Amino acid sequence: MSTVEVIILAIIQGLTEFLPISSSAHLILPSAVFGWQDQGIAFDVAVHVGTLLAVMLYFRQDIGRLTVGWVHSFSGRHSTDSKLAWWVILATIPAGLAGLLAAKADLVETLLRSPWVIACTTIVFGLALWWADATAKQQQAMDKLSWKQALFIGAAQALSIIPGTSRSGITMTAAMLIGLDKVSAARFSFLLSIPIIVLSGGYQGSKLLAEPQQYDVAGILLGTVLAFISALICIHFFLKIISRMGMLPFVIYRLALGAGLIIFLGWFAG
Repeated sequence: MSTVEVIILAIIQGLTEFLPISSSAHLILPSAVFGWQDQGIAFDVAVHVGTLLAVMLYFRQDIGRLTVGWVHSFSGRHSTDSKLAWWVILATIPAGLAGLLAAKADLVETLLRSPWVIACTTIVFGLALWWADATAKQQQAMDKLSWKQALFIGAAQALSIIPGTSRSGITMTAAMLIGLDKVSAARFSFLLSIPIIVLSGGYQGSKLLAEPQQYDVAGILLGTVLAFISALICIHFFLKIISRMGMLPFVIYRLALGAGLIIFLGWFAG
């Protein structure tokens, strides 16, 4: 990878990991449109580490409270924090199983990693995000979440194995549909990203260990730092934007991107 590719892809990862617009789609598209080589597993792991560090730093106080509450729950001392920590774990299970099954069947690489799939899912799940934002009763705070609601959000998150769906987008959509307010939906989605990124990074890391090779250390470090910085900035401003404007800007972007992809792919195919 050239330095320009590293910079562009790392910033894309950092900006899109937590926005409801699909980071996987934006990382696949440059190689499909510009003919760039696949960035490789090592770079994927590096930029995910960067985004993981960003979300953990931003929500460090929440993570601290949830961790303490979770530990205390083993001694029978239950609280809102301990309950929410367990709900994050519960909601992670469906996506973890879906990701494992998809990896075993090589489903994403063989069937779903396609610009046409990305174009369609970008539009379809963009419309779902608009529907949830426009029609759902968004009155519930995150600390009132029930285990059934958490499991519903987790089941929705399993759909994010399909490129173009957007893990953050589908979890926020599901959260708003069951009544969470926009900011609570986003915050739970961000907390839910932590175990998923850890699981995904661990799986990819195990593949690296199984196939040792030489890596562009400078490129990997640069990618990690840029992904971290851009993700941190993204989280901060995203929460401000949705509290004032809702999800509409991201819905419009998804629809425009999906339509543009269809036009481009149709022209290219012709």
